Amino acid sequence: MANSKSILLGFMIGGAVSAAAALLSTPSSGKELRSQVNARRDDLMDTFKNLKQEGFQLKEQITQTSKEGATLIKDLSADMKTSIESWKNTIEPHQKNIQTYLAQIEDSLKELEEKTKKQSNQ
Repeated sequence: MANSKSILLGFMIGGAVSAAAALLSTPSSGKELRSQVNARRDDLMDTFKNLKQEGFQLKEQITQTSKEGATLIKDLSADMKTSIESWKNTIEPHQKNIQTYLAQIEDSLKELEEKTKKQSNQ
């Protein structure tokens, strides 16, 4: 029984000493500590709200940019198609003329070859 009283007394004294040490080592009072914790919590909540709002704004900007990009690509594609068609229409008549001139040059070269062969054989 004496043993259990001394253990209980030891726990009580140890608890009192621990509580005193905790109170003496705390840099601020409980009221100040609670107000600091509340202020920190409010700051964190404000930061979270700002991040959330900025996230929504970023999402809207990305959506808008994607839509604008798709429109620009469609317009660019249409412009490129028009330019290519115009280029083809411009080049086609010249291409036929060039082919005709090349055929004439080929014929002239063949005639020249035949003449040189005849002259060299004589």
